[in-house]
Amino acid sequence: MTQRPYLVQHFLEESARRLPSKTALICGSRRFTYCEINDTTDRLACFLASTGVQRQDRVAVWLDNSAEAVFSIFGILKADAVFLVLSPTMKAGKLAFILNDCQVKTLITHVNRSRMALEAAAAAEHLENIVWVGEKDEVPSGQTERIAHASFAEALLSQSPGGKSHTFVNIDQDLAAIIYTSGSTGEPKGIMLTHLNMLSAAHSITTYLENREDDIIINALPLSFDYGLYQVLMAFKFGGTVVLEWSFTYPYQVIQRMIDERVTGFPGVPTIFAILLGLKGLEKYDFSHLRYITNTAAALPPAHIRKLRELFPHVRIYSMYGLTECKRVSYLPPEEIDRRPNSIGRGMPNEEVWIVDENGDRIPPGTVGELVVRGSNVMRGYWNRPEDTARTLRPGRYPGEVVLHTGDLFRMDDEGYLYFVGRRDDMIKTRGERVSPREIEACLFALDGVAEAAVIGVPHEILGQAIVAFVRCGDGVVLTARDVLRHCKRHLEEFMIPQSVELVSSFPKTSTGKIDKLSLRSFQAARQESCSERTP
Repeated sequence: MTQRPYLVQHFLEESARRLPSKTALICGSRRFTYCEINDTTDRLACFLASTGVQRQDRVAVWLDNSAEAVFSIFGILKADAVFLVLSPTMKAGKLAFILNDCQVKTLITHVNRSRMALEAAAAAEHLENIVWVGEKDEVPSGQTERIAHASFAEALLSQSPGGKSHTFVNIDQDLAAIIYTSGSTGEPKGIMLTHLNMLSAAHSITTYLENREDDIIINALPLSFDYGLYQVLMAFKFGGTVVLEWSFTYPYQVIQRMIDERVTGFPGVPTIFAILLGLKGLEKYDFSHLRYITNTAAALPPAHIRKLRELFPHVRIYSMYGLTECKRVSYLPPEEIDRRPNSIGRGMPNEEVWIVDENGDRIPPGTVGELVVRGSNVMRGYWNRPEDTARTLRPGRYPGEVVLHTGDLFRMDDEGYLYFVGRRDDMIKTRGERVSPREIEACLFALDGVAEAAVIGVPHEILGQAIVAFVRCGDGVVLTARDVLRHCKRHLEEFMIPQSVELVSSFPKTSTGKIDKLSLRSFQAARQESCSERTP
C-alpha cells in the first residue's frame, strides 16, 4: 500500500473528517462548516480538472476576502494545481504581467472586476478559462473568444457532490503557491512555495502560538498577504474557526464582530493597532475571550506595546518578523515583550538563524550584518528568475543545501535575540508589503510633464516606512502634489501610493550622474527632525 503524502489541502480534509459540523469559516452573515467547505472544494477541483487544469498548472484568485476566495484556494490545491492569490487592488497592467509571467491557465475573479480582468486577459496568451463570481454568478459580456467563461455557482453545480476529479499525484516537494511581491527591478517576482514549505511554516507558527481547536481567529488582513493567508491555513490545520473580514476600514464593526464571535486570536499590523488604540470607548467592550495578539510587517512602537498591555492585560502579545520567502523568521515570547520591546525575538521552531558579514562569515553578537535563515520553510526560489534566486538562496554549510540571505540587516544580542537595523537594498517595507521604488518611479514618469522622479522610504512609527516621492517637472510644466497623487491613485495599488510628494527644481546627483537617494534620505530626515523640534 502506497503511503499518502501530507499536503496543504489535508488541513481541511482532516478537520472535516474530525469536526464535520463545526463552523470553520464566518464571512459576514454566512457561516460554513468544515464538511460544507470540503464538499464545495471537491466540486471546484472536479470542475477545474474538467476544464483541463493539470498537475502544477497555475490558477490565479483575484477576489476580495470572501468565502469564494477560501473555496478557490483549497479547490485549486485539490486539483493538484498551484494557487496565486492576487491583491484585490491590483490594476490591469500588473495583472496582465503576472498572468503572463507564470503562464496562468485559469483566473477566478468577481464580475465587478470584469473591465480590468478582460483587459488583462486579452494580453494573457496562456489564459484559457475565467471563472466569474457574483451575486447572480452571471458571466459578463465582452468576452474574448479564445477564453472559456463560466460562473462560479454553475461550476459547482456541474459536479457531483463528494466526487473526486482524479487520483492524487502531488507530493510535498511540489509547488502549492506562488506569491508575488515587488522586485528590485520594478517588476513583480513570484515566490515559489512548496507544500513542504507551507506545512513546515504552519506547524512551527501554530506550535509557538499554542493554537487549539477552540481558537477563533478574526482576520481583517488580505488573503493576498501571506500573513492573512496563513490565518486560514493554520486555523484549518488545527480545526479552529476563522472570522473573515474584508478589511479594518470600519474598526468598530470589526471589534463588535470580535465580541459577538468570542474571538480568541487577533492578528494585526502596526497600522491596525494604531487605529485600534486611537478609538474611543473601548473600555465598554468585553475582550475577556481574547487570548493572543500577533504583530508583524513592522515592529510595534514600544509606546503602542504599553498601551496594548494596558488595554488587554490578560492577552499574550507576540511580536514577530518574517518575509514571504520563508513566511516567518522569528517571534518574541510574550513574557519577554516588556523586557525587550525593540526585539523581534529568536528563530521559530524547526529553523536556524544567524548573522553574516559581507563575506558570508558568521559574526559575533552585537555586530550588524545580514540575517540568514535555514529551514524547510525557505522558498524553492523565484519563478523564472534564476539570477535573483542564486543571489538570495546560496550554498549552506552542509552538502547540497541552500540558505536564505534575507537582505535585512540585524544585530543579535548575547542571548540570541534579534534587533532589526535596516534593509541592504533600497526596497521599501511599508504596511507589511515590499515595494520597489522603481515601480512607483515608472508610474511617475508616465505622467505627462514629469522630467525626473525618485522614490525613497523613510522611517515611520506605524507603517514601518513611509513612501516619499520627489518629482521635477519639465520646463514650462506646472504640476501640483495633488496632481501627482491623483495619477498614482489611478495606477498604483493602495499600499504603493506615496504618503507625500515633494516637488523639486533639481536633484542631487552622484559623480556618475545618478540621483543621489542617500542625500534625499538625509534631507528628509533633517526635515522630519526639524518639524518634530517645532512641535509643542
